[in-house]
Amino acid sequence: MNRDYPLERVRNFGIIAHIDAGKTTTSERILFYTGESHKIGEVHEGNTITDWMEQERERGITITAAAITCFWNPTYMGADVSLKNRFNIIDTPGHIDFTAEVKRSLRVLDGAVVVFDGVAGVEPQSETNWRYADDGNVPRICFINKLDRIGGSFERSFQSILDRLTKNAIRMQIPMGVEDKFEGVIDLLKMKAYYFEGTMGIQIREAEIPPEYLEEAKKYRHELIEKIVEQDDILMSAYLEGKEPSYEDLKKTLRKATIEVKLVPVFTGSALKNKGVQLILDAVVDYLPSPLDIPPVRGIDPKTGDEMFRKASDEEPFAALAFKLQSDPFVGQLTFFRVYSGTIEAGSYIYNATTGDKERLGRIVRLQADKREEVKKVFSGEIAAAVGLKSARTSHTFCDENNPIIIDPIKFVDPVVSLRIEPKTKADQEKMGMAMKKLSDEDPTFKVSTNTETMETIISGMGELHLEIMIDRMKREFGVEANVGKPQVAYRETITGTAEAEHKYIKQSGGKGQYGHVKIILKPMEPVEEGKKIPKNVSRYDDFEFINSIKGGVIPIEFIPAVEKGVREAMERGIVAGFKMVNVSCDLIYGSYHDVDSSEIAYKIAGSQAFQDAAKRARPVILEPIMKLEVIVPEKFMGDITGNLNSKRAQIDGMEDRGMLKVIRASVPLSEMFGYITSLRSMTEGRGSANMEFDHYEVVPPQVEKSIVEARK
Repeated sequence: MNRDYPLERVRNFGIIAHIDAGKTTTSERILFYTGESHKIGEVHEGNTITDWMEQERERGITITAAAITCFWNPTYMGADVSLKNRFNIIDTPGHIDFTAEVKRSLRVLDGAVVVFDGVAGVEPQSETNWRYADDGNVPRICFINKLDRIGGSFERSFQSILDRLTKNAIRMQIPMGVEDKFEGVIDLLKMKAYYFEGTMGIQIREAEIPPEYLEEAKKYRHELIEKIVEQDDILMSAYLEGKEPSYEDLKKTLRKATIEVKLVPVFTGSALKNKGVQLILDAVVDYLPSPLDIPPVRGIDPKTGDEMFRKASDEEPFAALAFKLQSDPFVGQLTFFRVYSGTIEAGSYIYNATTGDKERLGRIVRLQADKREEVKKVFSGEIAAAVGLKSARTSHTFCDENNPIIIDPIKFVDPVVSLRIEPKTKADQEKMGMAMKKLSDEDPTFKVSTNTETMETIISGMGELHLEIMIDRMKREFGVEANVGKPQVAYRETITGTAEAEHKYIKQSGGKGQYGHVKIILKPMEPVEEGKKIPKNVSRYDDFEFINSIKGGVIPIEFIPAVEKGVREAMERGIVAGFKMVNVSCDLIYGSYHDVDSSEIAYKIAGSQAFQDAAKRARPVILEPIMKLEVIVPEKFMGDITGNLNSKRAQIDGMEDRGMLKVIRASVPLSEMFGYITSLRSMTEGRGSANMEFDHYEVVPPQVEKSIVEARK
């Protein structure tokens, strides 16, 4: 069985944006124009294809990333209509509580369309998503949406991209009119005007630029060409000699610069009014990479730890990354995976290099949001889902057993909000355990733990809405009725100094005794310089580092992992107030052993006790999550809002105008922000709005630490 579409005509891209910028509306238009749906779904009517969960349709927001496969013929003159392009699209959430969906989607996509609200421009989640795309070096194009809205401004939104995201953004289009006079767009590269007519704007009419826009278009075209020719020495030399490059040369150079993330093309329109979306699809074909255009995927050899690479080719050994799990009431667990190299057929065995397990791959499906199309074979560069894999989890690598590789895992941030949950009945207790396991497997930012002192079940997530959705899903999908406590801040602890401790665990009880002896040094964990190799005697994680500096075998090598395990367990119950400890470096420098009595449990206890002794003397502190806050209010409420924020220990980072409104940007502790949206509405007669996202952890002030410790007693 051969592939239907050559790799150069495959595009894997995501649609990312701040909440309410119009991502899902844009996705619905894409499905309509590519022929995948015959009726456009609307978010406000609750009938969209990509927002298929009940919770999404009720709230009008995207919660889970939806995968779509569709096919597109470019609309421009001269395009070979027999050469359809295959699009694998992921529509991602915009709400900060579901940011893990964006992060994992960008990890497996080759490009992104970043949607902006034409009134608000760059918003907080736009910045976070942009940072994720920067981390993965993901090429992107921008779509300034909602120009039909009152207050819409292409220039102001474009300027916010330049000021807050990248200086490499370039205008590809300018609008003809704004707000209720928005009628179409001008393509600066072709110097043509485009109007979108007929049912749902399906007919695109190319025309000459109206005289009133001609001078402006010429001015911006000159800027655009200068930016493009800067990317190529030959074009630059010819341009300086007065020769304008051909349209084909400009497109080719811009494509190369976009794929290398040196330029970011910016387009515009209104998805709701059906203007400009088809030209975005053309731009995806023209400027975003195919799997052949991106660097080979990086991984390690599980046997040697050496760096390895796999390039996009059906002839290479099979390698794929699982990036998302989803429970399906009809077929069981779906495991979404991106194939980086090679091919895999339904019915064959799949090797999980992360766990060492082998499983039969019974069925493979291609997703259309919540609908499925069964396929027999998946090729390199494609995205699909496996049905019923039992041991697969997010970030696991599937590969050829004879050519193993472990692809770099996806990293997720820790949850910042927790709450207590208990089943209402004994029947609910069993169902709740199963529901929470499935949900935490699906979402790596949803964690479940047990308080060892009270034996209460604690669930943790990225925000109040995140946990509210999870509890709602437990009730609807798994039939679990539960009592829920109030949200609590997920504090952390760390050390700010260095300390040494030694502990001998000796126990004699008539028969075989126990003996474990360790000496450790604790210090704050320091970041590793980029490109620097981690020594073989160091185990490094996101929040902990364990160094084995034992010389001469004073502790047998088989007992070293037990010491590390004891330290890790002690870190789960911090020193100041019992919160999890992070960013600690533990160096095992000395110890001893007994030929008969030494055991793993003895070294585990010795490691745990030594850690606690040292941590108490290493100046431990409590850390609290600090949120990045953006408040948008009419000017007359500015004084009240800033005064209120100051009372919440907020640090005002800046203020700016946004049309008739004022925008206040601040950093504020999460503990002060529960219920803030409700109080903001009452302070501003219902006219204020706010966006908040996790930014970093910071040491709490002494008086706050004292109250936290007292509350924990």
